[in-house]
Amino acid sequence: MDNTPFNAWKLVSLSPLPVWGLVVLGVGLALGIGLAAWGVRREPSMRRRWLLWTLRLGAGLAALFFLLEPGIRNLQVARMKNRVAVLVDRSASMNFPVEPGGETRSEQVADFLEKATPGLAALQDRYTVEVYGFDPELAPLTTEAVAREPARAGSTDLLSALRTAAAGAQGAKKLSGVLLVSDGADNVELAGGAVGRARAALADLEVPVSTFLVGKEALKDLAVQRVKVDDFAFVRNSLTVEVEVSGRGFGGEEVPVVLRQEGKVVASKSVRFESSDDVRTVGFTFTPDQTGRFVYTVSMPVFPDEAVGENNTRSFVLKVIRDRVRVLLVVGRPSWDERFLRGLLRQDANVDLVSFYILRTMSDDPGVVSQERELSLIPFPMEEIFDTKLDTFDVVIFQNFGYADQALSIAQYERNLERYVYEGGAFVMIGGDSVLGEGRASMPTLGEALPVEPAGPANAEPFQARLTAEGLRHPVTAMASGASSTESAWASLPTIPGANLTRPKPGATVLMDHPFLTVDGKNAPLVAVWDYGRGRALALATDASWNWAFTAHRDGSPDRTYDRFWGNALRWLVRDPDLTTLKVTADPASVEPGKPVGVVVSSRLSDYQPAEGAAVRVELVAVAVETQKPVAVRTGVTGPDGVVRLEFEPPAPGPYKLLATAKKGEQELGKGEDAVAVRAVGPELSDASVRPALMEQIAEYTRGKAWRLPLDGLPEVPLLEPPVVEVGRAKDRPLWDRWYYLLALVGLLGAEWFLRRRFGYV
Repeated sequence: MDNTPFNAWKLVSLSPLPVWGLVVLGVGLALGIGLAAWGVRREPSMRRRWLLWTLRLGAGLAALFFLLEPGIRNLQVARMKNRVAVLVDRSASMNFPVEPGGETRSEQVADFLEKATPGLAALQDRYTVEVYGFDPELAPLTTEAVAREPARAGSTDLLSALRTAAAGAQGAKKLSGVLLVSDGADNVELAGGAVGRARAALADLEVPVSTFLVGKEALKDLAVQRVKVDDFAFVRNSLTVEVEVSGRGFGGEEVPVVLRQEGKVVASKSVRFESSDDVRTVGFTFTPDQTGRFVYTVSMPVFPDEAVGENNTRSFVLKVIRDRVRVLLVVGRPSWDERFLRGLLRQDANVDLVSFYILRTMSDDPGVVSQERELSLIPFPMEEIFDTKLDTFDVVIFQNFGYADQALSIAQYERNLERYVYEGGAFVMIGGDSVLGEGRASMPTLGEALPVEPAGPANAEPFQARLTAEGLRHPVTAMASGASSTESAWASLPTIPGANLTRPKPGATVLMDHPFLTVDGKNAPLVAVWDYGRGRALALATDASWNWAFTAHRDGSPDRTYDRFWGNALRWLVRDPDLTTLKVTADPASVEPGKPVGVVVSSRLSDYQPAEGAAVRVELVAVAVETQKPVAVRTGVTGPDGVVRLEFEPPAPGPYKLLATAKKGEQELGKGEDAVAVRAVGPELSDASVRPALMEQIAEYTRGKAWRLPLDGLPEVPLLEPPVVEVGRAKDRPLWDRWYYLLALVGLLGAEWFLRRRFGYV
């Protein structure tokens, strides 16, 4: 038997009549009262009229009392303990000092929680108080853990933490309120403030959120907050990078901002902060001169009294691609060789061709009598193309171009051309009777960039060009998927009437040679290539390669070997990534702090089939100015698809190159590289400021209150009252069955009847 005493009561109706029956009877009583009042409306005495009305109304209420049969229901009730969630920010920004040289924000939170312990304990009488840290997932937290364990989360997501707390009801327990302790440095949904959908999401919580701001706004700090740049750029086209930098505590000061490409300074500017809390945008415009992926770093100096120095740099990866291959073709004089090559380049939609013929010199007298008539043949614009505009071209082709005439001598521009190749350009020298040891002039400085050097007079005997072992595998001369098919394609071509005599330089790769013309006991090269500095060069020791295309048309089904040769040559010269047998890709290209560096290596054989079982070696090389050294090495073996994925342990922040080599047995499969940026800080540490306005908005839109730490204890916070629910027993005690209530009803009716007779209404 339950002997628990009743602790609550409520007034109830014990009438067995249904609700509609009670309503009908109630309406009848109201009509009866109304008719009685209507019957005495002509009574001249106001006193008598009011007396009769009062008696009838009292009798009606007494009758209604007996109809409802009121009673008292004694109850055993209990109040549910709803939840109060205390959410503590555990993102990395909580490690910033509250003020220079002072305690951290997390330490200030720990001090507040300790002082708020009595207040939280007092809430335990009506609520279940739960303390969580969010990073961004919610996890139980103690005051000791806040003080002892540093905050590590890479982002602050206040709205997600509030949603999780609101959705975390346990059984019938609802959330009565949230105490949010944070610096407000949200960088996810509330990064732009509590506006739009974010504001609506806060209102949908339907729970008061009281905010407690941690930290002060007076920290001194420089930060590279944002870099605005496209994912890719076009080589030899100008590009603008917009950098958003902030300065707190640097009002009136100028600070240098530097843009570097893998340690090399690309551009620098100074920015002046007008106020103590200012954000400025700096634009850097530069022209990438090489395709590939490169790491760029924006940096500002670190001052001794800054709150955090890691956010003064920011790295990003830029992929430089080609729009169209811009080719400069300079021809000594019109010829069949020039006609075929120029026609081929003009038909290629991927080539932007600029060509010049030497038809007259500056000293030529055109014989024009009328000074009003313009000349149709302009002088050769030497300075413009070899100086001013040289860097705008991807490939420069000299076709039998060599002159002793001072008006056409390029002696003063040879160094420009040589440096152009060395710094990433591409150059092709096509032979003839004016170059490579023939004709009237030599180009010794430019010759440094060529893979061959003159070795004697030209030989005019026809010959069948022959592929070398290297030519069978090289992408310039590879005509088919296999070596035998490539060899057959070249063997089927017609002979060439003559070639220049040259010798290859050490480091050059000879792709095709002369079958009987020799130099130093070796067959003379016909096609040779090499890498010169960051650029590439190709030499073709004949001006008769057009024969490969001309005679192939005579049977009505032209051979495409000539077209493929020059197409392959251009793609190799500009480093088309599809022509490499070893492709290296950083995965991802930008790595957040503390994350591993992944790399995917795809290896192919010389016939471009997947190289299964190839041994791959990848070096992670720091390319900052002061290092330029490998920091880690990983090895692996490719699978059936020729691909292997490797992973490096998280390295120090900075720009890195991934340099890969691969071997299958004794066969070298080539080299490849890519770039990867390891950020010094993630979005969480890029800004050391606190955001009091956001914390106040959160409190306002959820009907909570906002406070700032430090506080000496827990203030009175708004909370939803927990509901009262019935549990245990209930007992009804009627009130209507008392004899004096019946006596009162009879007395009221009798008094009215008596007075109505007395006043003459019966």
